[in-house]
Amino acid sequence: METKKKDIRALTKEQLRNFFVERGDKAFRGNQVYEWLWQKSAHTFDAMTNVSKETRQMLEEHFVINHIRVDQMQRSSDGTIKNAVRLHDGLVVESVLIPTETRTTACVSSQVGCSLDCRFCATARMKRMRNLNPDEIYDQVVAIDNESRLYFDRPLSNIVFMGMGEPLMNYNNVLKAIDMITSPEGLGMSPKRITVSTSGVPKMIKKMADEEVKFGLAVSLHSAIDEVRTSIMPFNATFSLADLREALEYWYGKTKSRITYEYVVWEGINDTQEAAEALVKFCRFAPSKVNLIEYNPIDDGEFQQASSAAVDMYQRTLEKNGITVTVRRSRGKDIDAACGQLANKA
Repeated sequence: METKKKDIRALTKEQLRNFFVERGDKAFRGNQVYEWLWQKSAHTFDAMTNVSKETRQMLEEHFVINHIRVDQMQRSSDGTIKNAVRLHDGLVVESVLIPTETRTTACVSSQVGCSLDCRFCATARMKRMRNLNPDEIYDQVVAIDNESRLYFDRPLSNIVFMGMGEPLMNYNNVLKAIDMITSPEGLGMSPKRITVSTSGVPKMIKKMADEEVKFGLAVSLHSAIDEVRTSIMPFNATFSLADLREALEYWYGKTKSRITYEYVVWEGINDTQEAAEALVKFCRFAPSKVNLIEYNPIDDGEFQQASSAAVDMYQRTLEKNGITVTVRRSRGKDIDAACGQLANKA
C-alpha cells in the first residue's frame, strides 16, 4: 500500500535539517530547501535549481508541496481584487487586495467557512469545513503581494485577518502563519502592519496577551448592549460583553496596544443614542479607535444600513467623548468582496 506523502511545509527548519543528516547529506541542504519553500515560495521541487536533481527526486518521493491556486480573480471598479483560492483538497476560500493611494492591504481568510454564527455575515452561513494550515494562510499573502506588485507597482504593505473564518478559533495556525510572514526567512513584514480581527473569544485574547504578540487587535463589536449583541451574534450568549471587556482590559494591561473596534450601524437594531452611549462606555477602559463600517447586504434584506444621520450621531457622540472614530466606506461591493460578503459565490 502506498504511503501518503507528508506536506513538506509542515516540517520546521530543524526537522528538515535532520531529514538530510539522517540520509547522510549535509544539514545546510535543509536550509536551502527551507528557503525555497518559504522565502522563494517554490511550488515544485524542480524549481529548486541550486539543489541536485537526485535530491529533488528524493524529496519528490517523500513529500508534497500543498500550495494554493488562485482559481479566479475578480477586479472591482474601485481597484479591489478578490481571489477565489483553491486549496490542495479542492475546498475554496476567498482573499481580497484593497488598494489605496498610499498602500495595499491583504484581507486573508483563516478558516473554510466559520466557527461562529453572526447573522449579518455571509461566511457564517457556510458550514465550517476546516481550519486553514499555516502555509495556506501564508500563500494567500504571497499571492496578494504578487498582485500588488503587478497591478499597483508596489509591495503589499498591510495584512488584516478579516476574511473568512474566526482567526482565534484557528489560533495556533494563524500565529504560525504570522511568524513566517514576519520572519526574515519568510516575507519579513513588520508585525505592526498586521491586524487580527476577532468577534471576541475572551480566553484566546488573554492567551495572545500572555504570548506578547506584536500585531494589532481589532474586535467586531457591533453592539455594547448584551441583548442586542446576542440577537445579531448569538455566540455572545457564551462569550458575554463582560467577559470580552475583562479580556480586553487584560490585553491592554499586557501589551499597551490600542484596541480597534469594528462597528456597523443598522437601521432599527443599534441606531439609537442609547446604543451609541453604551459604545462610549464600553470603550472607556483603554485607548481605542472605532471604525464605523458601511454595511454590505447579503441578499435577504434582514439587515439594512442605518441612515447617514444615525452614523453622524455615532461619530459626534464618540468624538465628543474623546474617542477616535473613522467612517469606513466599503470597497469591492460590486464583486462581493466587501466586509461580510465573502461566501464563495463565484
